[in-house]
Amino acid sequence: MKRDTPHDGHCHAQFTTTRWSIVLSCGDSGSDDAEAQAALAELCKIYWRPVFAFICRQGHSVPDAQDLTQDFFARILKSRLLQSADRNRGRFRSLLLKALQRFLQDDVDKRSARKRGGDLRFVSWDDWMAEAPSHLSIPKQESDNWPPERIFDVRWAATVVERALRRLGDECEKRGRRRIFDVLSDCLAAERQDVSYATFARILGLEETAVKNLIHRLRDRYRSLLREEVAQTVGGANQIDDELRYLCAALAASE
Repeated sequence: MKRDTPHDGHCHAQFTTTRWSIVLSCGDSGSDDAEAQAALAELCKIYWRPVFAFICRQGHSVPDAQDLTQDFFARILKSRLLQSADRNRGRFRSLLLKALQRFLQDDVDKRSARKRGGDLRFVSWDDWMAEAPSHLSIPKQESDNWPPERIFDVRWAATVVERALRRLGDECEKRGRRRIFDVLSDCLAAERQDVSYATFARILGLEETAVKNLIHRLRDRYRSLLREEVAQTVGGANQIDDELRYLCAALAASE
């Protein structure tokens, strides 16, 4: 699947190749395109963590939340609920949360009358856990008072950031620069005054000027990858910046 670069974001023809736009385009045409189904499945795998966290926050036990998460995504993939979404409403995150709230309001008997997930096998829970381990620690004392919607947003933002960082780490590893990434990755989102270039230079055995250049290039690439990740989940290029601001606000609220 062709991906947009940050500079391609304003070209509608190229933007329609992102995952959510493919799903929306399929819904507009009424077709059941295999590429759209694959794109939707990938989006669902990205969003399992915020959905699971939301369900847990509603008071469900971990085992029940696991079952409900699987069942929810199975229904999303089997039905045309999201494919028929109004593309003017745009964001996959928002539409998914509304669908999840409706799902949890359904009669419990309808969910328990059949095997979780119906006859659709999505992916095992263990595979989900291995797919995107979270490095974000939410302070429990504070989060206990958060509404489920805030938990959902924070987990979504963390997942998007971690996917961008994982891609950047993989790129560095392919270029033989994994150690550079491991050492410098924690400062990619830090303010300049909070970065000790001398310390990093000593750790890496480089000149401070070289470290500054490396951090600058890593930050540029990280922002590009983060933008690409966000672009996959909105319905138009004009929504990317707003969604990025929303992501930053969600993470700032978790600190």
